[in-house]
Amino acid sequence: MSEQRHTALGIHSAQPHDDSPRPQHPQRGPILRRAKFVGAALLALLLLGAIVTLALRAVHARALLKSASEQSRLYVTTIRAQAARSSEPLTLPGTLQGIIESPIYARSSGYVVRWTKDIGSQVSKGELLAEIDTPEVDQQLSQAVAARQQAASSLDLAKSSADRWEALRKKDAVTQQEFNERSSAYTQAQANLAAADANVRRLQKLENFKKVVAPFAGVVTRRNVEVGDLIDAGNGGAGRALFTLAQVDPLRVYVYVPQAYAQRIRVGDPVAITQGELAGQIFHGTVARTAGAIDAATRTMQMEINLPNHDNKLLAGAYVQVGLPLSGTSDALLVPSNVVLFRPEGTRIAVADNSGRIQLHTVQIGHDLGNSLEILSGIGVTDNLVLNPADSLNDNDVVTLVQPKLAERAKKVTP
Repeated sequence: MSEQRHTALGIHSAQPHDDSPRPQHPQRGPILRRAKFVGAALLALLLLGAIVTLALRAVHARALLKSASEQSRLYVTTIRAQAARSSEPLTLPGTLQGIIESPIYARSSGYVVRWTKDIGSQVSKGELLAEIDTPEVDQQLSQAVAARQQAASSLDLAKSSADRWEALRKKDAVTQQEFNERSSAYTQAQANLAAADANVRRLQKLENFKKVVAPFAGVVTRRNVEVGDLIDAGNGGAGRALFTLAQVDPLRVYVYVPQAYAQRIRVGDPVAITQGELAGQIFHGTVARTAGAIDAATRTMQMEINLPNHDNKLLAGAYVQVGLPLSGTSDALLVPSNVVLFRPEGTRIAVADNSGRIQLHTVQIGHDLGNSLEILSGIGVTDNLVLNPADSLNDNDVVTLVQPKLAERAKKVTP
């Protein structure tokens, strides 16, 4: 093959080595340039990816830091206490009782022959309730009458003997000692007769107790006997009362007023009483008397209220709500019940200053009004009170304040 053919085919001819420069391949230059361009592009892409990755990481780190900061901040809603209205009544629970309530016991032991009044019966004073057969008392009375007759006979004999010995003493027929003995026997016979008379009267009184009568006018609220029951005299043991009698006009109510309000209620103050079953009806009574002292165990003062019940609408034993007017001014503040923290150290309320720093104030609760509480001491009207405080909230914690709508919060605070 000729040299020209080798050249056309791009095949080097086998010739001896020489130092002359060889011709390059015509397509090698563009290939190298393309390779360099591709390598530079890949390197640029890698650098750009690295820059984007670092930028995204920085953005994510800042977002995470901001999110963590936002989540670590405690947002609280605050409210201010309102002054309690001085004219607002104090509502306390109470139970209606008859102005007079008495269990009726038997005074004589025996068996029930009959009863004449059942529960709900209206009775007058002295009206018969039941009769009791008392055979033992009857026999004791008969024996006492016989013993009285014996004492009377002994008295007659002692009197006649004393009269005779007195006459003999005047004639100096007997000694003074003998006369004194007869006089003493007469005196003893008089005492024996008096004792026998007293015993007879006692048993006659017990005979009169065969008839159990009403000690006052009222209504029978309980009957515990049946015909044939064995009755023991007196009130020994539980359930021994034959009847329970109550006078229900007027009624009385006992309430226990907390110490904080005891000085603001007076005898004669009007009282409004309501019963849940009698919706819309208000019954008016008056404060009849007070205990005049605070019970050291409960820190309350007992008060009695008299309530007219002419139409017998109210029943003894019913649960009622008693509205007591409070005279004078009050320093109490009204707050929602969801601002209070109950801690081992006592009742606390979280107060936040303008910078969001928390201070826990120890407070004294007055009256529980349901959705709101009366606070007697520990906070002021200008304090920012934290609503629904977290259990983990402590002194000097920093929070972010969120002010609620004042009108909506005012409605919730008002009881």
